[in-house]
Amino acid sequence: MKRILLEDSPRARILIRAANWIGDAVMTTPVVRALRKNYPQAHITILAKPWVIPVYENNPYLDEIMVYDNGGRHTRGMGTLRLARDIRDRGFDLAILMQNAFEAALLAFLAKIPERVGYNTDARTLLLNRSIRLDPALKKKHLIDYYIGILEGAGLKPDGRTQDLFISDRDSHFAEQLLHEKGLGRGKPVMGINPGATGGTAKRWFPERYAELCGLLASRYQTKILVFGGPADHDLGERISALAPGACVNMAGQTGLARAFALINACDLFVTNDSGLMHAAAALGTHQVALIGSTDPVATAPSSDRSVRSGLRCRAAPV
Repeated sequence: MKRILLEDSPRARILIRAANWIGDAVMTTPVVRALRKNYPQAHITILAKPWVIPVYENNPYLDEIMVYDNGGRHTRGMGTLRLARDIRDRGFDLAILMQNAFEAALLAFLAKIPERVGYNTDARTLLLNRSIRLDPALKKKHLIDYYIGILEGAGLKPDGRTQDLFISDRDSHFAEQLLHEKGLGRGKPVMGINPGATGGTAKRWFPERYAELCGLLASRYQTKILVFGGPADHDLGERISALAPGACVNMAGQTGLARAFALINACDLFVTNDSGLMHAAAALGTHQVALIGSTDPVATAPSSDRSVRSGLRCRAAPV
């Protein structure tokens, strides 16, 4: 008879190792919710790098967020050992590894967590005492299903595929105030574009076409279009704004991620490249058009019934 993974109790302590990319982190939120449903009494902590923490903030299924300070205290080398000690000091009983790297399993092993669960990838099998065989069929499905497969492989019950993002009242108020200051909304649709994407130009629609789109939408609806993105996208936002005079409000690099989520939540339409914000819009239920370039849409398309996907010709066929 297979040994039970962990008994639910107020003393049980569970660590989830978060994914490292914003979009991947959003797609792991069904696992976070399911873990809480499996362990309603346990103390659940998520270990995440700083840039993905806003994905998990305000999540009622978590008790704590532990910061993986990879740029400081936990920098590779001695920092890895410090992180393992910091984890060990918290006395976790179970680690669920969403991140598939060897390091994730090594940290759980060095931290002496009794139950360590994850896929048998990256030569990690000996570091995991619940090593889950990765079914090749999962590689042909959406990443949400891939992450849920970790739970199912460990004998835990999933809780559907719905993704969760929770906006704080403070960030919602910021979005309302910004729209008011910019003269947006007021009976007219709020629209945004996200012209950036990590991984180079292969995942980006042309700036000239975004500018043309902004001009058309601004003219038709007598409004302006919010331009989203991080600090590295600010110049791109300026270029698009210059190509569509008077049609854009460049917010790229002007807000943190949590406030960007709040603004996306306020949008009636969001047009985006394949990016973390695309998955945020899906989780928030915002109507969006997603432009998928070089990646496989079967695995990474937005999981939402309010999304329209456009596959560009440069996209490679699934292998």
